[in-house]
Amino acid sequence: MTYTDDLNFVEGGFESAPAYPVVFGVSMTPKVIGILVGITGIGAAVFMGLNLVMPTWETFQQLEQKRTDLQGQIDQKKASINQIDIVKKELAQAKQQQAQVLSVFANEKTLDTLLIDLNRLIEAGNAQVPVNGVRSKLKKFTPAAQKTEPVNDGSLGAGVNGKLKRSVVGVEFIGTYEQTQSILRNIERLQPLLLVKEYKSILAPEPPPLEGEPRRIGPPPITTSFQLQALMPMNPEEVAAAAKAVEPAKQ
Repeated sequence: MTYTDDLNFVEGGFESAPAYPVVFGVSMTPKVIGILVGITGIGAAVFMGLNLVMPTWETFQQLEQKRTDLQGQIDQKKASINQIDIVKKELAQAKQQQAQVLSVFANEKTLDTLLIDLNRLIEAGNAQVPVNGVRSKLKKFTPAAQKTEPVNDGSLGAGVNGKLKRSVVGVEFIGTYEQTQSILRNIERLQPLLLVKEYKSILAPEPPPLEGEPRRIGPPPITTSFQLQALMPMNPEEVAAAAKAVEPAKQ
């Protein structure tokens, strides 16, 4: 073989060198480079997803869960506040109703003015009575020796035993039948809760008129007597004392 055979000439001159670099036997053509760049981009995206996006997403999810939990706590507290407002409103209504119920019962102040109130009611209609007519009048007002006593005898029902106390007053007045009816109705309208016990009415004896006095005209007088009981609620200390007083009797 001659020297000239070793030289690979082509027509028009030497054979030209490859136009693209060769890596691991692969020619880096534009198409190959594009594929490699695409693969590199996918790899970078996966890397960023694993190292940047996923932790951020997990953090977002944790914050979202935390926000949901906090919102739930806020809603629960709002519900509790609303419930407290409802309870407070119901409590205020209960106190108002209790005050209304208590106003029905007697108290120490009403007992102190009971004599004056009764006397006023009994003599209220006398202004229209003629001079020789029957005038209603309070004859007796006799308070019991003990100002108040607990109710434990079941006379008002077992449910109020040891919870109420009463003040007993003996009352006697005189008046016609119509006057007596009016007086009893007015007693029922008094503010404190009053019970009438042992009621009795009899025709009053009428002495003959004195010399010079006009003869009585109109219906005859009636003497009415009864026991008036004023009921009052007991405070906690009185309830405890009444319970202690009953225990020895039960034993």
